[in-house]
Amino acid sequence: MSDVKTAIDSHRRDSISDVKTAIMDAAERRMQLGGFGGFSFREIAADVGIKSSSVHYHFPTKEDLAAAVIRRWAEETSKFIDEELEKDPDPVRAWTNAFRGTALSEGRMCPCTVLGAASQDLPPEVAREVKRFFKMCLDKLVAEGLSPSNAAEVLSTITGALVVANALGDTAAYDRATSDLLRRREAAPRPGHRGRAPIRRRSS
Repeated sequence: MSDVKTAIDSHRRDSISDVKTAIMDAAERRMQLGGFGGFSFREIAADVGIKSSSVHYHFPTKEDLAAAVIRRWAEETSKFIDEELEKDPDPVRAWTNAFRGTALSEGRMCPCTVLGAASQDLPPEVAREVKRFFKMCLDKLVAEGLSPSNAAEVLSTITGALVVANALGDTAAYDRATSDLLRRREAAPRPGHRGRAPIRRRSS
């Protein structure tokens, strides 16, 4: 099954592995589980097998690290969605299936969604990156032909479904939460798909 996380992992395996990437990977995993407060530099260092000073070398502050993780996830998500839309031009199906893959992945959560729920309490630089992620999602949905209100509905539904599935520990809850969204999409009349210029990054 295609999903954002699988695409991200595949890209990283093809990239040159280095300490900075390993640090970001470890931080991402902990942010998926506990948000911004879910990790410390000491824990990240232990996860990677390095000294805390090495984490500080690459990311002087926790805010720098969290912002970098969110920025990377957003970039990789954007690229993945573009690739999925080349296979299936329906944006609702593409986004719903992408987030479904995240629900079924080991981490189960989009770190941007985790942090978005507590954005008012985030450091400004991290909150800005989280806001950019959600704005990117909405902009891409609108660019694919959805109205701003429909784009907001789709994004709210799939991110909310992700949270519910994670809270219940039941990935099937994601399908139940998004079934009406997909059903309405299938029943709606389909205007001819207009051409687009894919947005390329380089994520997510």
